[in-house]
Parts: sequence; C-alpha cells; structure tokens
Amino acid sequence: MTIEHSLSRRQFLVSSAAVGGLALGFTLPLGAQPAAQTESEVNAWVVIKPDETVVVRIGRVEMGQGTLTGLAQLVAEELDCDWDKVTTEYPTPGQNLARSRVWGNFQTAGSRGIRDSHDYMRKGGATARHMLIQAAANGWQVPATECTVSKGVITHAPSGRTTTYGKVADAAAKLEAPKDVQLKDTKDWMIAGKPVKRLDTAPKINGSQIYSIDFTRPGMLNAAIRACPVFGGKLKGFQATAVERMPGVKKVVQVGDNAVAVVADTWWRAKTALDALPVEWDPGPNAALSSETITAMLNEGLDAQQTFIGNQAGDVKAAIAGAAKKVEAVYGYPYQHHATMEPMNATALWTSDRCEVWTATQNGEAALATAASAADLPVGKCDVYRLHLGGGFGRRATSHDFVRQAVLIAKQMPGTPVKLIWSREEDMLHGWYHPVTQCKLTGALDDQGNLTGLHMRISGQSILSTVNPQGLQNGRDPATFQGLNPSGTEGVFGYSIPNLLIDHAMRNPPIPPGFWRGVNNNQNALYLECFMDELAHAAGQDPLAFRRKLLVQHPKHLAVLNAVAERAGWGSPAPQGVYRGLAQHMGYGSYVAACAEVSVANDGKLKIHRIVAATDCGHAVNPQQIAAQVEGSFVYGLTAMLYGEITIKDGKVEQENFDTYPMMRMDEMPEVETIVMPSGDFWGGVGEPTIFVAAPAVLNAIFAATGKRIRSVPLSKADLRKA
Repeated sequence: MTIEHSLSRRQFLVSSAAVGGLALGFTLPLGAQPAAQTESEVNAWVVIKPDETVVVRIGRVEMGQGTLTGLAQLVAEELDCDWDKVTTEYPTPGQNLARSRVWGNFQTAGSRGIRDSHDYMRKGGATARHMLIQAAANGWQVPATECTVSKGVITHAPSGRTTTYGKVADAAAKLEAPKDVQLKDTKDWMIAGKPVKRLDTAPKINGSQIYSIDFTRPGMLNAAIRACPVFGGKLKGFQATAVERMPGVKKVVQVGDNAVAVVADTWWRAKTALDALPVEWDPGPNAALSSETITAMLNEGLDAQQTFIGNQAGDVKAAIAGAAKKVEAVYGYPYQHHATMEPMNATALWTSDRCEVWTATQNGEAALATAASAADLPVGKCDVYRLHLGGGFGRRATSHDFVRQAVLIAKQMPGTPVKLIWSREEDMLHGWYHPVTQCKLTGALDDQGNLTGLHMRISGQSILSTVNPQGLQNGRDPATFQGLNPSGTEGVFGYSIPNLLIDHAMRNPPIPPGFWRGVNNNQNALYLECFMDELAHAAGQDPLAFRRKLLVQHPKHLAVLNAVAERAGWGSPAPQGVYRGLAQHMGYGSYVAACAEVSVANDGKLKIHRIVAATDCGHAVNPQQIAAQVEGSFVYGLTAMLYGEITIKDGKVEQENFDTYPMMRMDEMPEVETIVMPSGDFWGGVGEPTIFVAAPAVLNAIFAATGKRIRSVPLSKADLRKA
C-alpha cells in the first residue's frame, strides 16, 4: 500500500503499530517528483553537493551492524561514484510521510536492513546515474549513449570532454526520472560485494559520533524516571515536597498511571532527587508472580490437548507408537534481557502545536506514532529525529515506551527540551524480554536407526499476542515457529522426516515479551539441534552423518553444515581434551551452521576454544561486515547461553544491573572462523542468523566432552563435571 500524506492520525497510528520483526507494505514511487527538492537532490536517495560529496539518504538505522555502509555501497555501486566521497543521512519519518513514504519502511529489525532494501536502493542509485549522465549529455548536446562514468566523472568518449556529478547535479535534479533502469549484474560489482571501509568507523574512534544519549539542545533539562517495579502495578502517590528544594531540581511530575519523574538541570541531580523521593506503589494483581509459578504454567502446557500447529506431516502418533526406540527430552529457555549498552532515552520538545523528539529507534515511524499519540497532536505536527543507537537488538523496535514517557514529561514543561534517560536499574526492570518457553521433544527411531517421527511441543509465551495481536492468525502466533516452518524465508525446517508435528501450547505470563536478537529461532535451534544430537547418539550414529541423511533434500542447509565440518576437521582427531559439536539452522533468509570446539576441566570449568561458522546469505554486500556480525552474534549468543537469565520474584525482575546480569568477558571469547559462502540467488540477513547456532553447537560439544546433556540455560547454573 502507499500511505499518502493526507492519511488520518488514527490510520497512521494503526499502520505503525506492527513493529519488531513485522514489515509494513509500501509502494515506492521511484519516478515520482518529490514534494520539495533541494537543488542538489537528484532523487530521494541521492544528494550531490558542489564539492562532489555524495549523500545517500537511508530509511534504516545504524546500531553497529553496518547497515548504513552496506546500503550506501549498493547505491554507490549503481551510481558509479567515488566511494571516498560518500556519506549518509537519515530522513525523518515526518519527511517520509509527507513524501508518500518514498523511503519506504523505516524499520531496522529482523535482519531486514539490506535484504528488504537492496532493490529500491540500487534502483535509486541507478536512476540517479541515468539522470546525471543525461544532464551532462544535454549540456554537451550529445546522445547520452556516448557518455560513460567512473567515480563520479562523466566522459563523452568521442570528444574526450569530461565533467563531474557535482557540476551537473542541479540540472539532473530538474529532469524526469526514467521509468525503468537496468541494474548491474552482481558479478560486475566494484564497490558492493567488497570489504570497503565502514562509514561509521572514524567518528566512533575519534569520539565525534553522537548517540541519542549524547544529544543536547540549548536550555535543555534532564529527567530521571521510576516506574512501578511490579509488572502491571500503578503509582499510588509521592511526596514531591521532600525533594523540590534539592539542588537543580525544577519539577517532580507524574508520568502516566505508573511512573514518577524528577526534572533537573543535570541528570545526576534528577536521579539523586528521585532516589530520595518518597513513593508509594500499588503492586496490583501480579504481586505474587514468580519464576516458579511461571514454570508451573509452562509445565502444564507440555501435555495440553489444545495447541496451535506450525508444521505437520504424516502420522506422528502412529510413528512414535510403532518405534523400535523412542527418545524423549524436555528443554527450557528463560527470559532474557536486551541489555543494550545505551539505556533507553529520548529528548522531547513540546508546545501546543508542535512536538519534536530526538532518539535512538529501530522504527522511526512507530516512534513518530508514539510521539503523536502522547503529544495529543496530529502526526503532521510531530517529527522524530533519528540518532545512532548504542545497541538495539530488538528492544528499540518492540516498544517506544521511553518516547512516550519523554513526551509526557515534556508536555508538563512546555517549550523546554527535556532529555529522559533511564537508569540501568530502570532499564533492567522494565524491558520487553526474550520470551520464556519449554519444549518437549519425542523422536521415533526404527530398527535401522532411521528417524521416522518427531514431535516438538513448545509451551510458552507468544510475542505477537502482546506486541501485535493483529498479527495472530486465528489465535496462532506464526513467529513462535521461526526456523521450524515447512517453507518461507523466515526459517525453514531443513530435515526430511516422514512423520512430523510441531505445535505450540500458548501460555502468556504477565511479563512483556519482545523481539530479542534472533527472536524465537534462538530457542528453536537449541531445542532441535541438541535433540538431533541426542537422536544421533541414541541411534549409534555420528551426529554429522545422521544429519546428512536427513538433509539430502535441503542442499543449502547441507552445504553450510558440510562447510563447517570440513573446516573444523570433523572426523579427524581434535587436540587433546578438546571436543566438537555441530548445529545448523535457517532463518531471516539465510542458512547458517557452526562447529564448536570446547574443553571441560575436571572441576567443570568450560573453555570454548573455537567456533567455525558458515553463512549463506545469498549475496554478500560487504564480506568484512558479515564476518564482524558473525563474531558479534556469537558474543551475544554465548553470553545468553552462559549467563542470560531474568528471574521473577514478587512480581518484579530480580536482576537490576550487570553485577547480577553479567556479560561475557573477553577472555571467555573463542576464536571465530567465518565462512561466507553466498550462493547468489537470494538475499538473506546476517545480523541475527548465526546467533541461533552458537549455543546448540557448544552444548553438543559439552556432551561430547562430559557425557552430560544440558537441556536448559544459562550454563552458570549447570554442573559441567563429567558424568
């Protein structure tokens, strides 16, 4: 659909509600003249300045994953400009709306930054190239077909005359854009597909990069906030007079029905006063909620009669009943926090007829919708200025509660910009957490050790039921089955098993679930790949050989698995005391596999020595960035496996800072060998996929080392001494 600038506030709020892993539809009017052009704007994606600087406008955001560089590479490739002169900028969601969403979807989640943008970004670059060449040809009064371009220099071959993009940009901007443009064959890429320098590296090194938490405005005040620590609880009252005279304090304000904030001249003064503020809470209906009560709820779902089916083939009950050997196991996966280094924050400026917000967001349009709703103003009178993210991982896409709070505070300080920063404790207590689930797996083996049936029963939380109920399909949450689907780019179950049933007993505790890097693929890959290892050992077969038989009809799955096995030396002796484990999975359009090498000391101390990872993402826009994303995903995935657990007591989160929710240390990080093996016929993501296989590969290697099956994480709670 095309959202015109005249759509109602209500329509916009509804259209922006589907965030965090769900894409909004749109039509991109590549040939349309924008409502308002600057002189050097060739089209919506390409602005060329007189000094030859090429500005690429991008709807996605940068949070360390390299999306800005990758998308700029694709535009620069089709534009044939000088990469050393390329920079980027963010258009605002307000500008996007006013121009019929010419930049498309402003969401950066689900590893979609490049895989859902490549086509129109490339066309934007190619269209600009044609217009620039045509402008030069018109000036010379020669056919455009006689002109070539390289690094932004246009040459008329017969006469040898040259000009530059900067000199013809104004004239090009006045031309009508061609309706159809031919994109380059990927084999001819000179900028895209290469490990060119990242555009955001230098600013991060020299300290000039501005993140949302760094943003300032003249006359800005600062706010610290505290919400009811019990999920579903309310604010009962507070004694503002106790802190109003403290140094720097400007105002104490209620925020919604469950929070109070202090506004001061500095954030530390606001936080100090907030800590001293007497507050009374109404804990509400969830005061007795605990991890134990949630576990009991999930346990009941493992054998429930009513479920939602995600994948089904044959008659799994009959296969299990007639099995020569039945294998059964129950796995579990806890709540986990995003734990971004930059806690939630936003700066808001509100007047009776205008609201502006400066923040780090993974979905600018959803942030705009939230700001407009909180400001009680039409969308056209609001805008959001996007800044680089100090970590996102889905948290800044799932909800914009921090934007809402900032606007509500700013409304009580009209005309004054107010920056709201959550403390680390507030950030930990009020996240949108990786959902909690359990999985009961039952496999049927015949007398030859062949897998004839598999039943996976998932019991646990649905993200969509809270975040986007409109995305449910007759009550079923399709996102629950990521990586277990019969078909689709979001994750295909790669094994051929004649009798199969994968179902979900939905159980939703009152803890807000969210899209957490890798989302449901994380636990689904752990459940499936660890159980495949169990089945292989029960059948008396090598885990690689066992998988290979089941992957014959899934060559892309098989190719990445074979690649890591070969690179790691599977089948040949590992170093003394070192053991290997395998895992493979498909999600976000890409095929991934890993082979981990670990050792476990007599006292149970784990050492992860090496992980070999293979990724087939179809097209590799920047191989160096892909390798960095693989390494980063292992930091995140292994941290979750080793330490990541959010527990609940008396209705609130027990972990309030990094002392109780630790991160992986540098000396714990294994050597990572990345195999980038794009097969070229599709576009897959790279930010999230390899995180899926980190934990199961390590857990399978731990079994090889100790003979113990670890069926739940974090490992900090497990006894890894040999069985």
